[in-house]
Amino acid sequence: MRQKVIVSVINDLVTDQRVKKVCSTLKEMGFEVSLVGRRLHSSPAMEGRPYPVRRMKLLFEKGPAFYACFQIRLFFFLLFQRPGLLVSNDLDTLLPNYLVSKMKNIPLVYDSHEYFTGVPELENSPVKQKIWKRVERWIFPRIKDVFTVNDSIASIYNKEYGNNPVVIRNVPRRLEKLPKRTKTELGLPEDKHLLILQGSGINVQRGAEEMVEAMQFIDNAVLLIVGGGDVLEILKLMVKKWHLEEKVIFKPRLPYEKLMQYTAAADLGLTLDKDTNINYRFSLPNKIFDYLHAGIPVLASDLVEIRKIIERYEVGDFIYSHEPEDIANKVNKIFAQPEKLRRWRQNTKNAAADLNWENESVKLKEVYKKYV
Repeated sequence: MRQKVIVSVINDLVTDQRVKKVCSTLKEMGFEVSLVGRRLHSSPAMEGRPYPVRRMKLLFEKGPAFYACFQIRLFFFLLFQRPGLLVSNDLDTLLPNYLVSKMKNIPLVYDSHEYFTGVPELENSPVKQKIWKRVERWIFPRIKDVFTVNDSIASIYNKEYGNNPVVIRNVPRRLEKLPKRTKTELGLPEDKHLLILQGSGINVQRGAEEMVEAMQFIDNAVLLIVGGGDVLEILKLMVKKWHLEEKVIFKPRLPYEKLMQYTAAADLGLTLDKDTNINYRFSLPNKIFDYLHAGIPVLASDLVEIRKIIERYEVGDFIYSHEPEDIANKVNKIFAQPEKLRRWRQNTKNAAADLNWENESVKLKEVYKKYV
């Protein structure tokens, strides 16, 4: 009989590529995988998965009432299942997983996708931050197998709790066949440079507002924003304010394969998080790896984990200021150096050959093989 594993995550599962890759890898290893998350009223339909998926629909969709409701629903869901292993993704699923693991003597693996208690939403709300920090302090040191997304966050957790998290970066699978489409086929102008900013977390303090404002000063280029986040409506108002409708294009969250077609059509990928909180300071956004696998160079904020990637593979450049005119000057300078841009683009092949899930998941399999 195959070992049953239940993987928990608080999002609506549609665009969470890390969880999707982990579940697929566990299934390939011989586990019987079930995935549980939530469903929002605005959640798009999911594509078929080769394992059962449950998306819980809750009375509340945000705020303290939502989190309390989710914890209770997830606890009772897990309590009445019969898994041999539990996998918790991020701190907001950890408490119910831990309680059930102790009550039923089931091993628990924890995957921390970010430094959760350092996100801006909690840093700006000390009471909420204190609550989540207490949960983390109580449970984290008691977990044997922990994953996280980069060396900086692993080091923080080691100093705080003594754990030694295994670093599994959120890199894509190898793209064997990416059906490329022209800019015209995608409804984009062929005669202009294309900048892309993508992600499901286009939120405050991530440079999107400054990038839109910078488009006033960038020559012969279009900015494509793909995804979701809490500043999208603000960005659309900014576009109207500065009459940038011809220079900024918005696309909603897209299935990964379709998203990557737009990414591959771009000339430069953007990741512009600000060093305003510990979570962003040590972030290593998934979009960087998507850009590299799509074969496009990166313009990024000068953050420690991002610098390691860009400098090692020579695949892009940095902004040192979030002033819109400074961003625009950097972009204009890059597009004025086509030879350098071509060299960076060529170097993305070497980066993608190293930074892929097939290589990264070797460490993940080493941890999970003892539970098969």
